[in-house]
Parts: sequence; structure tokens; C-alpha cells
Amino acid sequence: MRPERFGLLALMVVTMVWGTTFPAMKLLSAQLDALQIIWLRFAVALLVLAPLWWGMRRNERIWGCALGLLLFIAFWLQIEGLARTSSNRNAFVTGLNVLVVPIIAMLALGRRYGWRLWAACALACAGMALMFHENEPWNLGDTLTLASTVFYAVYILALEECSRRNLAHPLRATRMAAAQASMMCLASTLLLLGRGDGMGWMEVLETLTAPDWLALIYLGLLASVVVVTLQAWGQQRVDAMRSAIIFGLEPVFAALTAWFLLGESLGWAGLLGASLVVAALVFSQLQPAAPLRGAD
Repeated sequence: MRPERFGLLALMVVTMVWGTTFPAMKLLSAQLDALQIIWLRFAVALLVLAPLWWGMRRNERIWGCALGLLLFIAFWLQIEGLARTSSNRNAFVTGLNVLVVPIIAMLALGRRYGWRLWAACALACAGMALMFHENEPWNLGDTLTLASTVFYAVYILALEECSRRNLAHPLRATRMAAAQASMMCLASTLLLLGRGDGMGWMEVLETLTAPDWLALIYLGLLASVVVVTLQAWGQQRVDAMRSAIIFGLEPVFAALTAWFLLGESLGWAGLLGASLVVAALVFSQLQPAAPLRGAD
């Protein structure tokens, strides 16, 4: 299997896990706000990742912290949006990065893409439109989620640029994940302290139920430690455009999880839309692309 295929498989796992995080975050948002969820999530992640700062190279610290700041803004806006809309809608709007990534790449980086990848984007966007059509009109939560999508598209492109600029000495994915988690935890700490309530809010932890704690541990370990590492590793081998198309599967996995755990359902239009998103992923792979090789 070529390195690109391993990268695609890693990003597919990332997307599957992402899809399962929406119900978990929705559950926690009933007790905690966005900053509190981010702080707790990445505090748990740092318990595992903090030792990796030992021996971290300078460029891993710089790139990791810069990427962590972008990721923090995207997460913050996404969770704020999730508190104001359904997990399905939040996931569908997040999935629009399949279109936002190439638009930003063209406007900011002057890139051009072949017709097959644009056709795959069109299929994915049509699928998400069908999945979105079944719900109520656009709301504030959707707007915040769309802003999150823009920042996450910039993050995807920055992660690709990070890999491109460090081909001679590839950055280690585990170290990058440790630096990103540290920045996420630091940024949320500063904002929590800056808004005046200090850390007194942690008293609410006593009211969390067993499912809440399971959701928090899941977000902190699997959805942060494993996923952030896998994404950094996978995107060293897969270009940003194809990464975005793979991430377009996120609302499909989110819809399945929301149906299973929260009782949120899709009708025939939603199911057809999910099928189109899957078709877009398959179609995008018909055009070969040179893999970006990175370190383990």
C-alpha cells in the first residue's frame, strides 16, 4: 500500500471519530459552555501528551502552537454553534469545508484543481444540501458553525503547508499533537480567567453524570490524543483538497451516531445526501495525486 493510501485510511479514521464527537459535545453543552469543554477535553489530552515536550524540536513547537491556535478558534466557534443548533446541523455545516478549502486555496494561494476534484466537491455539497434540507431555517448556531468551518479550512491548508515546508526534516505527528493540545489548553485557560469567573466553574463537575464523564474522557483521549495525532500524520501524505473531501464524510458519521444515541433521524432526502457524500469520496480517488511523504 502506498504512503498516500495509509494517509487516506488514517484520515478516514479521524473522520469517523469526529462524527461520533457531536453527540458527546451536545451532551456536555447542557452542563458546560464551549471554553469549559475545550479546557477539560485538552487537559485530559495533556495528561497523556505532556511528556512528549521532552526532545521536541523548535520547528515542531512553532508549527504545533500556531496550528493549535487555529484549531482552538475553530473548536470554540463549533461548540458555541452546537449549543444553539442540533448535532446533525452542526455536523452538516462543518462538512462544508469540502468547498471552503479549495475556495481559500484559490483566493489566497493561487492554486488550481482538476475537474474531477471539483466534481467531487459538487457531489459532496449536493449531498450535504439534501441532508440539511430536512431541518428548520438557518439560525445563529449555524452561522457560528460556518465561521468555525472557515477557520478549520485554514487549519487544513496550514497543516499541508507545514508538511510541504518540512519535507527535508518531517515533523513528528505525536510532538505536533502535544504542542497543539498545549496551545488549546493554554488559550482556553487564559480566556476563562479573563472573563472573570476564574476556575470556580469547576464546581459544576460534581453535577456531571456517568455518561457525561464518559463523553469527556472519550473527547479527551480518543478524539483529541489519537485523532489530532492521526490527522497530523495523515495530512503529511494526503493533499488538503482530498483531505477536505474525506472530511466531508463527517456529517454522515455524525448523523448515524445522533440517530443511535440521541434519536435524531434522517428521511429519504438525508439518506440520499449521505450516499452522494460517499460517492464524492470514491470519485475523488479516481484522479491520482502525488503523496506528501512525512515522518512516522
